[in-house]
Amino acid sequence: MTHPVDLPVYADILDAAKRLEGKAVETPLLRNDRLDARLGAKLFVKAECLQRTGSFKFRGAFNRISRLSDAEKERGIVAYSSGNHAQGVAAAAQLNGTHAKILMPADAPRSKVEGVLFWGGEVVPFDRATENREALGAAICEAEGRILVPPYEDPRIIAGQGTAGLEAANQLQALGERPDIVVCCAGGGGLIAGVGLAMRHAFPDVEIWAAEPAGFDDHKRSLASGRRETNERLTGSICDAIITPTPGALTWALNSTQLTGCAAISDDEALDAMIAAWRHLKIVVEPGGVAALAAVLSGKIDIAGKTVCVLATGGNVDAEVFQMALARA
Repeated sequence: MTHPVDLPVYADILDAAKRLEGKAVETPLLRNDRLDARLGAKLFVKAECLQRTGSFKFRGAFNRISRLSDAEKERGIVAYSSGNHAQGVAAAAQLNGTHAKILMPADAPRSKVEGVLFWGGEVVPFDRATENREALGAAICEAEGRILVPPYEDPRIIAGQGTAGLEAANQLQALGERPDIVVCCAGGGGLIAGVGLAMRHAFPDVEIWAAEPAGFDDHKRSLASGRRETNERLTGSICDAIITPTPGALTWALNSTQLTGCAAISDDEALDAMIAAWRHLKIVVEPGGVAALAAVLSGKIDIAGKTVCVLATGGNVDAEVFQMALARA
């Protein structure tokens, strides 16, 4: 990739799709008449919670790791993640014949830790409130010679995540549909950067909206100020998958030009959306993964009379959290 600032372009997403063929799941695009009637809109849900390892993260991890040289694979990988990138990296590492050491917050959901262990990854816990995961990862790379596979600040990661948007665009076109709005969760911004790139190529006038947890709405504040803003806290929301300190520099270079707007959702709205996904779409989605659907169902984005595509990005939820949602049913 030789683009300015090493930003991925649409051709990189097409290249990533070829590399992922036969490895990633082509996830379905779901609809429900009752949800459409409730919203007064035509809603499509891209079910990335059904992706390999339970989230979209496998796409970017595999696209990055599969390009390592044999010598780099011998050295091994280090990554940091609250869980979904961790599982994607562990799986992609095993499938590509290398080994992964993953820094995970001590409060990461148990199901995500177990997923990493299943794929042969080594888990190193850290305190997300007091320790810096980037510094810890850099120290391991220095001491052990491992290759860092970051969760979003890498053009091949972004391009890999963008294949979810490429698939959704192709599925919509096959149905003869043109979305007015695409809504996607935003943590570090890698997924929405890639999805926005793919969707804007297929549908140049489509609006791209980010969904974030209330109190961790760094993309919303960054869009308003014109510069990357930082969250004051790194804990305090059940949407653990999309809590990051600030938008990535690389991802923000794309998102600052692609985003139409951002919506901040509460924990209660996330739990309500989890129930709606379970009841109407028959899928299990974790709080962070359901943020885009929550933004739509809560009325944070005006979608009346429009065709809307939202991404349900991950389904790795602990039983205790899902029970919290079921208690609201």
